[in-house]
Amino acid sequence: MHLHILGICGTFMAGIAALAREAGHRVTGSDANAWPPMSTQLEALGIQVMPGYDAAHLDPAPDVVVVGNVVTRGPRFAAMEHALDAGLPYVSGPQWLAENVLQGRHVLAVAGTHGKTTTSSLLAWMLDQAGLEPGFLIGGVPLDFGVSARLGKGRHFVIEADEYDTAFFDKRSKFVHYRPRTCVLNNLEFDHADIFPDLAAIERQFHHLIRTVPGRGRLIVNGQDANLERVLRQGLWCELERFDARDGWLATDAQSPSGPEALAFDLQVHGVDRGRLRTSMPGRHNRSNALAALAAATHAGAPLERCIEALASFGSVRRRLERIGQVGGVEVYDDFAHHPTAVAVTIDALRRQGSGRILAVLEPRSNTMRLGSQAAELAQALGAADLSFVFVRPDLQWDVGAALAPLGARLQVSQELDDLIARICEQVRPGDRVLVMSNGDFGGLHGRLLKALGA
Repeated sequence: MHLHILGICGTFMAGIAALAREAGHRVTGSDANAWPPMSTQLEALGIQVMPGYDAAHLDPAPDVVVVGNVVTRGPRFAAMEHALDAGLPYVSGPQWLAENVLQGRHVLAVAGTHGKTTTSSLLAWMLDQAGLEPGFLIGGVPLDFGVSARLGKGRHFVIEADEYDTAFFDKRSKFVHYRPRTCVLNNLEFDHADIFPDLAAIERQFHHLIRTVPGRGRLIVNGQDANLERVLRQGLWCELERFDARDGWLATDAQSPSGPEALAFDLQVHGVDRGRLRTSMPGRHNRSNALAALAAATHAGAPLERCIEALASFGSVRRRLERIGQVGGVEVYDDFAHHPTAVAVTIDALRRQGSGRILAVLEPRSNTMRLGSQAAELAQALGAADLSFVFVRPDLQWDVGAALAPLGARLQVSQELDDLIARICEQVRPGDRVLVMSNGDFGGLHGRLLKALGA
């Protein structure tokens, strides 16, 4: 079967492409933007990616058009208009996944505003190290697997469960298609201001997800999140397990100092000490991610001892506080953070990882960030950095200088990437750590910055 995927370079749709290719289908795709790691993954798989969304991309006609949620109606997406006019079969990515991959499997879904990619990757690694050979589709590339998706030989399938809408013709959240038996709810905050009017609208979608978990399934919920507690009060029909909670899974010794000791914590499960655990992932948020993954993996049948060993060997995920280079005593890190909370916890994790100033470099690129609905929270999030550099995209709909004025002289604002790089190079000194944060390619800033620092 020939699948043509519209929006193939998105993290989710690139995973769909990889699964379809592994299942033996012919896969092609269209996209207006492509950047690593998904562009390199598609290239390695030999999947043809056509630039833009021309109608000619569907000639000859594929057996089915798989539509990403980046696609809307109108002349910009001429391929979609052609598919509709020609009566070609089309389906959303989540629906294709549910019908062709997830049916009949033990699905482990990881949902929440933050931590989905890391928790999903760690969960898949735990199941893998326990010998369960899981399949997975993750919105990033786990370093231990080297790919964002695989079918797997076992009955388990781990899916990063996004609350974003499914497609222009299906406005439900993606995750309602997955029908999980084990479901993690990491946390819940307002996000995706382009499709949700308020937090209550997102909470309702999480309620719809809970409705799909079978009675003998299990919901694994952050015990510290008041928004999730509100969701639970709307209805619960399955087993409930909490993490970050004394009556569930708890990491103690949470205030351990920076350095090697900060990468360990003591585990309690329902009040019983289960020993000291090691991890390579800094930050308190990653302790929560680890607890959620442990609770989910053991529910799926993985022995706790093997899961603890997998946590110690886990290599994290690309673009999650990833050290990409060092020049002249200056370290450069890349992170996918694009929400004030994610920015704050990433800076905090890097602070706990070692000494030296932190220079935060941010591209407000997500739809929510561009709209400015979280601008007020961003100043506080960046306040933990020693210096902040913010790139003002042409499509930004808020005044960066005014919103981030509380940062005072610690803020630098640029409208051109060359100017941004020059400002960083003027301020940086040996021992500094430059933390670049964006959910896109940032115009190739990482490589350009390393080259400029070398010069």
